[in-house]
Amino acid sequence: MRIYDIIKKKRDGQELSTEEIRFFVAGVTDGSIPDYQISALCMAIYFRGMSVRETCDLTFAVRDSGEKVNFSAVNGIRVDKHSTGGVGDKTSLVVAPVVASLGVKVAKMSGRGLGHTGGTVDKLEAITGFRTTLSDEDFIRQVNDIGFAIVGQSKQFAPADKKLYALRDVTATVDSMPLIAASIMGKKLAADDDCIVLDVKTGSGSFMKSLDDSKALARLMVDIGKNAGKKMVALITNMDRPLGSAIGNSLEVIEAIETLNGRGPADFTEVCLTLAGYMLSLAGKGSVEECRQAAKRAIGDGSALKKFRETVAAQGGDAGLIDDPSKFVRAKYSHAVKSGRSGYICKSDTEAYGLASLILGAGRNTAEDTIDYGAGILLKRKTGDRVKEGEEIATLFADDRSLFAEAEKKLLSATRIQEKKPQDEPLVYCVIE
Repeated sequence: MRIYDIIKKKRDGQELSTEEIRFFVAGVTDGSIPDYQISALCMAIYFRGMSVRETCDLTFAVRDSGEKVNFSAVNGIRVDKHSTGGVGDKTSLVVAPVVASLGVKVAKMSGRGLGHTGGTVDKLEAITGFRTTLSDEDFIRQVNDIGFAIVGQSKQFAPADKKLYALRDVTATVDSMPLIAASIMGKKLAADDDCIVLDVKTGSGSFMKSLDDSKALARLMVDIGKNAGKKMVALITNMDRPLGSAIGNSLEVIEAIETLNGRGPADFTEVCLTLAGYMLSLAGKGSVEECRQAAKRAIGDGSALKKFRETVAAQGGDAGLIDDPSKFVRAKYSHAVKSGRSGYICKSDTEAYGLASLILGAGRNTAEDTIDYGAGILLKRKTGDRVKEGEEIATLFADDRSLFAEAEKKLLSATRIQEKKPQDEPLVYCVIE
């Protein structure tokens, strides 16, 4: 079998066999296929696409390219939630302890942020002492004892995806539906969960800008998961505005704690309750609405917050920060961003908001960049809100005052204000089951 023939076959629009796809992924993993031929096949897939069967085969080959996690020692149903990435998306910090407090196990592996999107692992490391690396034995023990553990992904987790993504990133083939699905689900299926809820973001702050593309990706990933024997559901959620009011690591953890205390922003709380409802329902805890109400009670009676505190303490974090968020790392300086005119905020370029937080030091452009955990943005007004000229619409936080001018310019240029109030948009567009 030759990679040349596989490239030519896909270039001509033919379906690749299971054996050809596995040969390709094996060559990516062991380095026997050179980068230029890997890139050539990615480009052929970008233009010619893949059938559902081909995409499943590619996903399973990526999954099998490295270590897999065996959760058989975990007692009970295991459910996970995966987001395709957004701005202000700290839902895992709320939904995981909510679900665990209601008797469903959450053994979660999360990633770091890159570019305009934040990462759950980075947010957790804003908690002093929190360890995002655990041995397999400690990880499973904690899930059994507490019901919830969350760690970073292993370096040997789906290594083929790491190589493929690096080449896709520099060859303009990132936004290929089969390659996106195989990347996300290859890593997700390497973990042995029973049920998976996908939070597929759509809009200006997501990788999938259009609703139709987001639906297509969601359907494809649900099909892949079902082919792997998993219970699956996908929610298409709105990322045409940041989720919640906080953008930046410490700021987002504080907002998650406020939400677990029942004082979170309405939009963020609503999305968390909906995700938790579907996670619990997939795990057999009742109808979606019954489970949503149970999730709401878990926040109201403090049991979800208690579960989060237990998890933080078990992973070496300072649980005192959960009780007193004022102790979190704070930026040295703050700067008020004021509206240049009166009217309603009718549109925000959410990706630009994320890039503004990146300018302040809250994210990374490359995997090697360091993060300022106290940096970020706290939004005072969002899409649909009325503002007056000179009114503060956001507060910027950074350890370097010189960063404010560029970040303010980016945020203001991404915020459109008009006289007429915009129509309300849904937080959850649809559900793919």
